[in-house]
Amino acid sequence: MNLTKTILLPICAAVVLAGCTTQNAYTGDSKVNRKTIYGAAGAVLCGAIGSRKNSETALKAAAGCGLVGLGIGAYMDQQEAKLRRELVNSGVQVVREGQNIRLVMPNNITFAVNKSTLNTSIYATLNSVVKVLKEFNETNLQVAGHTDSSGAASYNQTLSVSRATSVADYLRSRNVPASRLFVVGYGEDRPIASNSSASGRAENRRVELLIEPNA
Repeated sequence: MNLTKTILLPICAAVVLAGCTTQNAYTGDSKVNRKTIYGAAGAVLCGAIGSRKNSETALKAAAGCGLVGLGIGAYMDQQEAKLRRELVNSGVQVVREGQNIRLVMPNNITFAVNKSTLNTSIYATLNSVVKVLKEFNETNLQVAGHTDSSGAASYNQTLSVSRATSVADYLRSRNVPASRLFVVGYGEDRPIASNSSASGRAENRRVELLIEPNA
């Protein structure tokens, strides 16, 4: 084992582990969480790979691989917090689902009745989303359209795709790479409320932006 590898591997492990313990509020005992252990192992392994070339490559490899184990949750936590700040009082719901973030955009603030052209009033809200997406560019975005069950299912399916496409097109126009975007229409197939009431149907008419880490 060369000198670079001998020195860097313990350092990489120590860096990844440092500051990543949690303390039991009742006993005061410190504990390294499971993600930290996996992240440290990944950092050491990748540092070993990188060190075959030079010390700079080793450090970069270790840092990157450590983030795979340690950084996804924190990365999405930060993104969620910024989205909540940007979208406060916008009418858009920010929902955390494991490592994913779902933005629920009600139809009444996004489109006119039976239309797929964006309301100009939603531009500022979408610009706020774009601002965060550009900062957190290690994520992909599924843009999904949904309708209520009024009218023909085939019409609702087409309308849901058109609305999702309009949102995705706007994001692209604001320089969100097309490679990060996936458009889908679910029509009336995925209601979140009963279609038997006007309020329920209003909830079902929506576009959702599902933000997922691309790691």
